[in-house]
Amino acid sequence: MTAGVLRVAAAQAVAVPGDVAANVATTVELVTEAADRGARVVVLPELFLTGYDPSVWDHDASLVLDDPVLAPLVDVAAERTVVVVVGAPVRRALDSSTLSLLVVDADGISAPYDKQHMDADESWFFTHGDHGASLVVDGWEIGLGICFDGCFPEHARAAALDGATAYLAPSAYFVGAEQRRDLYCAARALDNGMYVVMAGLTGRCGEGRFSGGSAVYDPEGRPVQRLDDASPAVVVADLHLAEVTRVRQRHGMLDCRATELGVRILAPAR
Repeated sequence: MTAGVLRVAAAQAVAVPGDVAANVATTVELVTEAADRGARVVVLPELFLTGYDPSVWDHDASLVLDDPVLAPLVDVAAERTVVVVVGAPVRRALDSSTLSLLVVDADGISAPYDKQHMDADESWFFTHGDHGASLVVDGWEIGLGICFDGCFPEHARAAALDGATAYLAPSAYFVGAEQRRDLYCAARALDNGMYVVMAGLTGRCGEGRFSGGSAVYDPEGRPVQRLDDASPAVVVADLHLAEVTRVRQRHGMLDCRATELGVRILAPAR
């Protein structure tokens, strides 16, 4: 791969509620396909390893990082020299679970990021994350977010201000939210002059129906590649550091942001 270019893949499929072994097997298949197409980083949806289904959210069912059921993920990451980013509930304490991202590579599994913005359907069970996170792959600093995080401009902006040139957004958007899904991802890319990679859950999982829409957006918010609700499916695209630099120099959305807007006044019409 040319210097300054990173090939990424966003993968989507139906998750089987509560069947971690089955979802791990699907992940391995998708990662293998993406690696065959040259991907260095493979992103899968929010909570993919257990399914986005509140009926299976239980502290005892949340994953620990040394669980043997996850071993095939490390094996495929090592064999194919890829970095896998996939959503899962993680048991942080006896009575505390987080809605997290697992990062898997040849060295093993880590869980560097826990979702910070959660709605009521998630907050009753999951503990909110208390920090942002980025990972570094081949010189690229990549911000981490999960679904609803990407609806808030300041989340991706914090990653960009820290040096991120791409932002990963594993997600689970319900059918009917396609317009918001696509708008949020494009806006975060344009806001910050950086790539956004979204991997969306698809199909039925428990009582929910999910819309997929996995995509890669360029630094001006255009979809480079985008899927519909196909399952299973993988989209692959090259990220170009030179394009991030060009867009940021041309548009200044990141550097020209005012840090203090002063006091607002009310100016009545005359």
